[in-house]
Order: sequence, then structure tokens, then C-alpha cells
Amino acid sequence: MHTDETLIPHVIRLFEEKTGWGDSAGWTNQDFLRLSDLIREHTGVTLSHVTLKRVWGKVKYDSLPNTHTLNTLVQFLGYGSWRDFSVRHTQPSAPTPIETQPPAIPPPPTPTDPPNQPTLPTQPVFIPNRPILKKVWIFIPIFILLPLLLILLRGQQPSPQSRDYAFSSKKAVTSGLPNSVVFDYDATRSPDDSVVIQQSWDTTRRVKVSKNDHQHTSVYYYPDFYHATLQVHNHVVKTHNILIGSNGWLPLVEQDPVPVYFKKEEAIHDGKISLSIDQIKQKNIQLQPSPPTVMITNVRDFGDIYTDHFTFETSFRNDYSEGSAACQLSRIYLLCEGTAIWIPVCSKGCISTVDLFFTYYYTTGKREDLSAFGVPSFNDYVKLRIESDSGQGKIFVNDKLAYTVKRHIIRSRIIGIMYRFQGTGSIDYVSLSSGKASYRDDFN
Repeated sequence: MHTDETLIPHVIRLFEEKTGWGDSAGWTNQDFLRLSDLIREHTGVTLSHVTLKRVWGKVKYDSLPNTHTLNTLVQFLGYGSWRDFSVRHTQPSAPTPIETQPPAIPPPPTPTDPPNQPTLPTQPVFIPNRPILKKVWIFIPIFILLPLLLILLRGQQPSPQSRDYAFSSKKAVTSGLPNSVVFDYDATRSPDDSVVIQQSWDTTRRVKVSKNDHQHTSVYYYPDFYHATLQVHNHVVKTHNILIGSNGWLPLVEQDPVPVYFKKEEAIHDGKISLSIDQIKQKNIQLQPSPPTVMITNVRDFGDIYTDHFTFETSFRNDYSEGSAACQLSRIYLLCEGTAIWIPVCSKGCISTVDLFFTYYYTTGKREDLSAFGVPSFNDYVKLRIESDSGQGKIFVNDKLAYTVKRHIIRSRIIGIMYRFQGTGSIDYVSLSSGKASYRDDFN
């Protein structure tokens, strides 16, 4: 049977064909970011771009990908699991019949091929002893089917039952960052010695814990709506949601694992909220050669405002364009329960690098013209408005219709507003409303 290591190059070739992006040896960091989004759109699971770069050999990593990563990759390709993919792309070995000429070598399998069958000689074969031939052919099906049977039997362990496990959590503080969460769990009936607690959709935020313990704590550094899971024997047996609020507007500079926080009082002045270049430098954060990402976010209860019926409006600008920040990439997010909306705005010449996501609809500047989200200059504030109603989402930039989302709008409650600026940026005002609730902030 092929090992995971020998099958991974085949998986990479299938990804190159499915995306149509060509030889992945030339893929950039932005391509892996977009691939991460595509995988999440198709499978509901997020693999970070760093994980993908490890699989592709772009980042040095000595271990093979874990089963969760492998399962997600092949599910994107249309297979049920890595086991299913491995069986379909495994060439069973069989005893070589006595023959006078070698058989033709079969071509390598393709995604549409049925499970491989042993290849028989295509030329007539002279066999001097027919009784021996009959005995050999009797056992060939057994030799072929035995490896497949062993594979199937290995997977016949009963799936863990949700009722046999318990999983809950409580936050250390009601709202604000950082915030620790205490997970209480009961996994004593696990067939394995350890189980996995994953604190969110991000597969890097997972840890193995003993099945005989009953508590584990994790710290959350960013506000959002998280989906925590308890996983036993590669199965999710329990899950629940965790809302980590920001306690009002929270400005920060992203870095891993702990961001650099600022007080909102430091950022609000002259009717705007922003982090100045001087404020960033005072925290010993370098702006070159790679500019930081400044996040300004507010995660809270906005009332009954849902993605299928709302109006959002804001005015903002990107305040930094030096060096490698020439694109002035900016994203405005509406965080939702279980999904999100993000709208890009950038300098006009960089529209090929942006992408757009609307609950479950995804597109990118690589495959369609998103030039309406490019602005000639950020010297003036950019006005952005989103209107969602009757199954459609309309996005306006400076009062001009930039894009219409005609499908894939799911109903989800909006729980957060977030801005991410390459370098830094300023926000003039923000307004979010529906027929039942409204929120506005002019930062006065």
C-alpha cells in the first residue's frame, strides 16, 4: 500500500488541476491564503495557509500531516476520507503468473479511475502445465482481496457516541482580552488514552489531553465567535459555541501568538478611531520591510441583526503606503455566528490580490474583475455600504454599486465589526441596522 508520503505528491497534482492555477512550485503566499479560504468554503474546515505550505514543502517540516489535515485535503477533492483516497489509489500486489512475455505497464491512476484491478497479460501466454496454472489462479483473488480486507477491518471500530461524553466551558472574564476559558470534559470512555480539544475552527488551536483528566484551559487573544470541539478517535463527539467579546472598540497590532493591545482611549480622537504611525513605533513595532496589520474591532451583542436583512455603512481610509505597503490592503469584516462577511478595498493597481467573502460565497481578483474595490487614492475617506435583503447582497463603494451577491447568503446573527489595515488606518463612523435593531458610533 502506498504510504502517506508517496501519495501526497499525487494530491498536490490533483489540487493543481482542480484550482487551474498551474504548477504549484510557483504558488505564492497569497495563493495559499486563497487556497485556505477555498478549502473552508467547500469543506467547512479551515486549514491555515502555513499548514498548507508545509504539505506543499514550502515550509520545512519533518513530520507527515496529521489525519485531520489529510482527510480535509481529499474531501476538497471529492473523496470521503484519506482512507478512501488511499484505497482508490493503491495498487494491490499479486503473485506474478508464469509467462513468456512481460505484461504491458498500466498508466498511473487518475481521480476518475475506479479502484485499481490487477493487470493481466495482454499477449497470449504459453503455459506448459495447466494443472499448476489452475491452482495459481485459484489463489490470486485471495492475494488481491486480502490487503483490502485488512484495511477495511482496521476501520471497523465503532464510532464514539456523543452520549458517552461531556464537554462545557466557562470564561474567566465576561468580556475583554485576553480571556482564558476553562473547559470541563468527561472522556473516560474513549478507546484512546488521549482526546483532542480544539478551541476554534483553526486547526492549529488544538491540544491532546488525557482521557482521565477533566479540565483544560486555553487563552483567547482575539475577539470572535468560536466553535469549540471535543474530538475522540478522529470524531467530533461534542461541540459548543464561545463568544469572546472585546468590551467595546479594541485597537491592536496583530502578531503571533499575542497581539499588541492599545486602549480605545488612546485611539479615539478628533471624531475618528485610529492608530497613528507614532503610536505604533512607540511599541517598538517596525513598519518596514513588512508592515504590520492593524486591527480595530468591536465584538458584542448588536441585537437582532442578521445577514439576510441588514444595512451596514462606514467611512474609512488606509493611512500608510510606504515601501511594501504600497497596495494599502484593507478589509472590513462583519463577524457572524459561524461565518463572516469581508469586503476588500485597496489601491487601484492591486485589485488582482484581493478576495471577497459573503457568508458562504467566495470570489477572488484572480478569477474575476474586482476593480470596483480599488481606489485611486486614500487621501480621502472611502465610503462603504452593504445592503442585504431578499436573498441578495449589494456592495457600494463611494455610492457606486461595486458588486452583487445573488446567492449563498445564509441567515446568521452579526456579532462583530472588524477592520484590518495593512500598515494602519482610520475610521470616521460606523452604522449597522436592521428592522429590529440599530447601532451607530461617530467616535465623539
